[in-house]
Amino acid sequence: MAKSAVSMNPTRDDFMSLLEESYSDRPVAEGQVVKGRVLAIEKDNVIIDVGLKTEGRVALKEFSQPGKDIVIKPGDTVEVYLERIENALGEAVLSRDKARREEAWTRLEEMSNKNERVEGVIFGRVKGGFTVDLGGAVAFLPGSQVDVRPIRDVGPLMHVAQPFQILKMDRRRGNIVVSRRAIMEETRAEQRSELVQNLAEGQVVDGVVKNITDYGAFVDLGGIDGLLHVTDIAWKRVNHPSDVLSVGQTVKVQIVRINPETQRISLGMKQLDKDPWDIVIERYPVGTKVKGKVTNITDYGAFVELEDGIEGLVHVSEMSWTKKNVHPGKILSTSEEVDVQVLEIDAAKRRISLGLKQVQQNPWESFSARHPKGSVVEGEVKNMTEFGLFVGLDGDVDGMVHLSDLDWKRSGEEAIKDYKKGDRIQAVVLDVDKEKERISLGVKQLGSDPIKSAGTMKKGDKVTCEVLKVEDGGLEVKIAGTDLTAYAKRADLARDRGEQRPERFAVGEKFDALITVFDAKARKVNVSIKALEIADEREAVAQYGSSDSGASLGDILQAALKRKDEEKE
Repeated sequence: MAKSAVSMNPTRDDFMSLLEESYSDRPVAEGQVVKGRVLAIEKDNVIIDVGLKTEGRVALKEFSQPGKDIVIKPGDTVEVYLERIENALGEAVLSRDKARREEAWTRLEEMSNKNERVEGVIFGRVKGGFTVDLGGAVAFLPGSQVDVRPIRDVGPLMHVAQPFQILKMDRRRGNIVVSRRAIMEETRAEQRSELVQNLAEGQVVDGVVKNITDYGAFVDLGGIDGLLHVTDIAWKRVNHPSDVLSVGQTVKVQIVRINPETQRISLGMKQLDKDPWDIVIERYPVGTKVKGKVTNITDYGAFVELEDGIEGLVHVSEMSWTKKNVHPGKILSTSEEVDVQVLEIDAAKRRISLGLKQVQQNPWESFSARHPKGSVVEGEVKNMTEFGLFVGLDGDVDGMVHLSDLDWKRSGEEAIKDYKKGDRIQAVVLDVDKEKERISLGVKQLGSDPIKSAGTMKKGDKVTCEVLKVEDGGLEVKIAGTDLTAYAKRADLARDRGEQRPERFAVGEKFDALITVFDAKARKVNVSIKALEIADEREAVAQYGSSDSGASLGDILQAALKRKDEEKE
């Protein structure tokens, strides 16, 4: 009875006991992935039986996958995630997305541990990259991992199933990072290795210019790229690869070098042509004058093309005889045709030294021909230095007047004060050194050398002097009959110390004296009244006796003077 009563009037607890009893043989619990059977498809929902008392509904869109059509029909067995056994409507709460995600994570973890590739579909854009569906799990594809080179348009890669490499997985945080670039690099490496094995150094192949840079061009050899450096494009100078090549152009190249470790391939185009340097020494012997075209101008000179592939350098020092420290661009211009002379050839280093000034007349040689040594020239003072004057002369050359050649009588330091920059002066050509490119001039040589006017004059000679200048230290005088100036020191003005006073002489006054110093090289002449008085005394004593004879010195001198007067009469 009791049992029957329970059966007829079950309580809530009895109902739960009976329900649990009915499912005791079916270990179905919330939070698990279970299998179910599709009963029907109603509008946008799929009705699924998972073995519970009631069915569950799953949105039809949860059965869709990026890049694939929805394929599901009644009777299909599917896996779903059981969130709750029963909701307020008495239905099981199911999720296909969560089931796929759990399944995908387990599968992806196994593949990541084995370092296997996974298949996915790029289906969306996010900041810094893209989202990829890996069969239920969503991964992040950084923009830098899309391809080996930056891609402007990713449209063709969207919604297309393709392989990826898992870089990082964190199930707790739900993060997966994948790379398409790693797959591309691995594939390219395999293809490259296979292609490299079929290539050999020296082989001539056809390629397509894929990319052009400042230093060369990358040429596609049919799945593998080689670098055609700018210096290997042609024997002649190529300023930029784009001057000769264009993207998409088909070119014939030679494999110059293959690096077995990096598998890098160096290509060359000029190697297919004959090297013009093989005959350069025969064609351009040293000293030959040739015509060329200026191709490039630098701070240190200008490059001149003599023919295709043959260039020489005109150094800045070989451009002009007279223009020093001038930028080459102020003398030559690009594309200008010029006459040059071959100065030196280094075939090993592939260098030719050219000269521009050598085809022009040496201005020092022409100046020397027009103005021989001793001729008088005129020019403008261009510069004044501590050692002389620089004078601009015809023919765009400069001459120098040394301090010692400014004046016969005064020091150079004193004489140079008479000149200033811009003055026009005359000078005598003293020397022209064509090798050192120097012209020596002299101003004082315009007048006669006072020393020469002295003739045979020497130390000890008696001379007549005319006072030119009175100074505290003595007298500046001119020796009569010459252009020579001399100096009488204060101590030489008289034998008597009391008479050694310069102020007792006047400018223009004349007196006799002896030359005590005559240095023609140093151009120094000193005279002395005192020396003359002593010399006269000695001569009088020699002729008329001595003080020992009883006559006084005054008597002897008086007799001597009287005799001279008689001789004059």
